[in-house]
Amino acid sequence: MGKTVGIDLGTTNSVVAVMEGGEPVVISTAEGSRTCPSVVAFKQNGERLVGVTAKRQSVVNPDNTIYSIKRFMGHTLNEVSSEQGRISYKLKAGKNGQACAFVPALDKELSPEEVSAMILQKLKNDAEAYLGETVDQAVITVPAYFNDAQRTATKNAGEIAGLKVLRIINEPTAASLAYGLDKKSNETILVFDLGGGTFDVSVLDVGEGVFEVRSTSGDSHLGGDDFDNKIVDWLVQEFKKDQGVDLLKDRAAVQRLREASERAKIELSSQMSTQVNLPYITAVDNEPKHLDLSLTRAKFEELTSDLMERVKKPFFQAIEDAKMQAGEIDEVIMVGGSTRMPQVQELVKQLTNKEPNRSVNPDEVVAIGAAIQAGILGGEVKNIVLLDVTPLSLGVETQGGIFDKLIDRNTTIPTKKSRIYTTASDNQPEVEINVLQGERPKAHDNKSLGRFHLAGIPPAPARVPQIEVTFDIDANGILNVSAQEKGTGTKQSITITGSGNLNRDEIERMVKEAEMNAELDKQFQELAELKNKSDQLAYQTEKTLKDAGEKIDEATRQDATEKIESLRKAVTTGEASEIQSAFSILEQASHSIAEKLYAANDAESAKAAQPEGEEVIDAEFNEEK
Repeated sequence: MGKTVGIDLGTTNSVVAVMEGGEPVVISTAEGSRTCPSVVAFKQNGERLVGVTAKRQSVVNPDNTIYSIKRFMGHTLNEVSSEQGRISYKLKAGKNGQACAFVPALDKELSPEEVSAMILQKLKNDAEAYLGETVDQAVITVPAYFNDAQRTATKNAGEIAGLKVLRIINEPTAASLAYGLDKKSNETILVFDLGGGTFDVSVLDVGEGVFEVRSTSGDSHLGGDDFDNKIVDWLVQEFKKDQGVDLLKDRAAVQRLREASERAKIELSSQMSTQVNLPYITAVDNEPKHLDLSLTRAKFEELTSDLMERVKKPFFQAIEDAKMQAGEIDEVIMVGGSTRMPQVQELVKQLTNKEPNRSVNPDEVVAIGAAIQAGILGGEVKNIVLLDVTPLSLGVETQGGIFDKLIDRNTTIPTKKSRIYTTASDNQPEVEINVLQGERPKAHDNKSLGRFHLAGIPPAPARVPQIEVTFDIDANGILNVSAQEKGTGTKQSITITGSGNLNRDEIERMVKEAEMNAELDKQFQELAELKNKSDQLAYQTEKTLKDAGEKIDEATRQDATEKIESLRKAVTTGEASEIQSAFSILEQASHSIAEKLYAANDAESAKAAQPEGEEVIDAEFNEEK
């Protein structure tokens, strides 16, 4: 068996690391760099370039140079079409509408998995050259808010590259391993991870070798690329104002603008202003045009102020979900190259009132953590336990269109939970299990991950069969749902695959709508619960009348039946107040029926206890005597 490595498959750069002598070591690329640009390019003859060589020729070959592919992982073309104008290569729809990169040199589309596999293959080859042995297994990191489709795509990319992916772990979790390997004390850590294309905030409890994630939140479409794009847009706007030419229509110009913007962003992290100088950026009527603009740090911070506001929300969400205050955080660690920006560091200080820990290179920390996790799985690293979480709540649809949560968001995984459900009508032969993910109480406001039927339920009155539904999430976040009818043992199950899971935009929409519609959701939930309670009372009262037989006189039976019908009518067509009124009336009638049944039972018991042929002696008279 070959060696196992840890890989940070990044939007801008990727890194590979390995455990050597009990310590994680970052492996340099064949070109001598500790990071590998996540760029793939093709020459006109079809030759493939990966890493720094691909990035170096991007300006002269923009159409055949693919970068930032991680942003399109697990997405359809419709979901990412708005980004087409800011990249030099074309996006086209692949299988199932998947966003793919079109390569003219090959005259075909490449899926994000295929492009990512080329980057992973490069890292694998460089690692094998360094180690002198085969590398066939890996732990690969993903943003904490990557959904199942994106995680599955990442795992597939690893397999295409010839790697057995032992584990997919969250980037902030991996970073905490790198920072916390030698920690002895119990601490609460906040991981602030702003990379090239994604942003995550995670809160972890670390102590005595246990790393437990308490909460995670983020934005899988916020990163250094977006800060670069703000500069690109400003340069385009200023050039158009001065020269009347739209540079976004020139693919080669777009690539040069992107590279210049990235350099300007980096330079502004250490100086107060920078000069963006791009000679011969384009030509009009064979007359060359040059771009020469000065950008100050203040202007850059003004341009990116809306992005900084977007950073705040996941931070506060993670703190709230961890059920703590920002002041309770013991340590803040920064991950990702974008955290080098002064405004980001200043914002983190303001939010946490702490100086961030920068003892590990933010570009390498995730890969180091992945290598440590690989060491844990391989038995090289002892006495460390890693406990991750699931980012959204999971459950099933129940009667009345209610989302019944079995597993709450930020629950530690792996996890397993079961709950008993029943049928809604008499002699119901089967039930449909609708597996949902989200945060809204109304079932159709959440994402349906899959449906399956449990048939073969024996004929029985409503609410008698017992159906046990079990949710089981493994360490990779893969969900299995099963349902079993307890009487007969009949069982069905489903494994939720990537195609059915949420993308980041849907997650954000659900959380946002949950906040905006909290009061409406509460009202709906109360109404649905009232309707369910009313149905149950009507059914129970009807059953009581049926079982009581002649013990209930006809007038009482007729009165109760009319009240049952009134309640059912109110449930179908009425408002909450009408249902509550009809419920109270039937409840009162039901209590009256119960009292009569108890009285009738007492009379029967007394009669049964009386000896034949003897008269009943009055108790008081007997005592006096």
